[in-house]
Amino acid sequence: MCGGVAVPRCAMLAGFHAMSFNPPSPTNVRFAGLGGTGVIKASDIFADVVFRLGYTVKKAEVHGMSQRGGSVQSDVRFGSEVHSPMIPDGTCDFLVVLEPSQIPVVRDGLRPGGVLLTPADIDVAKLPTAKALNVAMLGRLSRQFDFPEESWRESLRTHFAEKLHAANDQAFRLGRADSGSR
Repeated sequence: MCGGVAVPRCAMLAGFHAMSFNPPSPTNVRFAGLGGTGVIKASDIFADVVFRLGYTVKKAEVHGMSQRGGSVQSDVRFGSEVHSPMIPDGTCDFLVVLEPSQIPVVRDGLRPGGVLLTPADIDVAKLPTAKALNVAMLGRLSRQFDFPEESWRESLRTHFAEKLHAANDQAFRLGRADSGSR
């Protein structure tokens, strides 16, 4: 039983149920950072993963002055029923921040008990390239869900040129395995 609902698999994490079925209300994941840090690409990949797994998915982006290094946010909502692509204030289940300077800007979007993931969770010195941080953060996010690892890898291969597959696979593995303790 998970929250009074019989489910095949259910794990508790920070007051949030990671489920292997469509939750009754949408799960809210916000990606945030600066223009050029891979926020939009990371959210595209995540949305693709959950879509491939059969969830209803909606996605919205706020670019701001992204071409000049300004704030960028991308919301991904998924579940059995999703009515709006925008995450209501203070209801993010997961907040994935790619640029530490953006944490104070977006922290209020996180619900009580929500999960904040930042570059401090990754040993960035081990990344094959600094541009792979977004993929490492997806690896970190993947630990929060009961989704097959191969679903993540398939989506990564779809979204990147073949010449980038090895580096992105390395970054994803780092994020998935790294404990952040350096």
